[in-house]
Amino acid sequence: MAHSTTLLALIVLIMALSFSASATSGSSAPVNKSCVTGSAGAAVSIGYGGARASAGAGVSIGADVYRATCPRAEEIVRAGVGRAVAADPRMAASLLRLHFHDCFVNGCDGSVLLDDKPFFIGEKTAVPNANSLRGFEVIDAIKAELERECPETVSCADLLAIAARDSVVVSGGPSWEVEVGRKDSRTASLQGANINLPAPTSGVATLVQKFRNVGLSAKDMVALSGAHTIGKARCTSFSARLAGVGVSSGASNKDQTFLQSLQQLCTASAGSALAHLDLATPATFDNQYYINLLSGDGLLPSDQALASSGAVSGADQDLVASLVATYAFDASAFFQDFAESMLRMGRLAPGVGTSGEVRRNCRVVNSSS
Repeated sequence: MAHSTTLLALIVLIMALSFSASATSGSSAPVNKSCVTGSAGAAVSIGYGGARASAGAGVSIGADVYRATCPRAEEIVRAGVGRAVAADPRMAASLLRLHFHDCFVNGCDGSVLLDDKPFFIGEKTAVPNANSLRGFEVIDAIKAELERECPETVSCADLLAIAARDSVVVSGGPSWEVEVGRKDSRTASLQGANINLPAPTSGVATLVQKFRNVGLSAKDMVALSGAHTIGKARCTSFSARLAGVGVSSGASNKDQTFLQSLQQLCTASAGSALAHLDLATPATFDNQYYINLLSGDGLLPSDQALASSGAVSGADQDLVASLVATYAFDASAFFQDFAESMLRMGRLAPGVGTSGEVRRNCRVVNSSS
């Protein structure tokens, strides 16, 4: 990493000037402050302060929805996530990813959890999800415990949101007060999953547009991409990286060594092997992901593209570059922005007129239970 020190210092000095002016353009809804902390020494002031936010479809969400109806809800989810991650550290990233893939398809409505049935096609077989998403059994176990504690009270969509937060916390990342009160959908969209979810080969312009399509900003995109500081990816997800996609024209010998090691891993396993998204601190939620990008060590093409010169034109290019440099330099800034972006993503919801329910079993709608 030593070879990147000078590069990082130069980028931080240059980009910090544009960051102060441009980063604010990524904010959408204002977020009230209530103190929470991140374990990497970052103080994260985030929360909704008891207020309620509209989640669309006539649903409002807030921080205190289950305080009276299921006071142990978050305790149950936290314990379930803790057990799962202790048994399989990769599960933290898997649960976080479930929430992301849920929210990007018709809002955060638990649709990603629905199984295919006769005359019903869910989202699990969509290209971005098939043989990729995992953690469904963990959600099943937590949901079963919630149903025993307070039947038909905590939605599967809320369970995913709380589990995502707890997965970040148990991995050493920031905490925030999750807004709850969502309903579970009775439908799913295979087409929506195939269209809305970014591919691991996406360039910056595509990533920015995919986020804007659901109401999130370029700043949200860069911050939420930092979730790739934990987890693993299969060789098929970064094969384009091995062909040179995402490699800058000035790639160093170290960059080439990194890619060659990946090539050897994937060749030896016939493409079935898994590689850490962050080789330096693979199970710790920190800002190492952005440091890796500045060193040319991003695993997915869509990751390394964030640090590639000329990846996107105009103001977006300046914002993306400045945020990558800022987050690499300042873990507290990353933690703060990540938590705020997770709250904004958590407010994505089905359109007006869409009815919902609290599923008893996250895999099927209640009429089929």
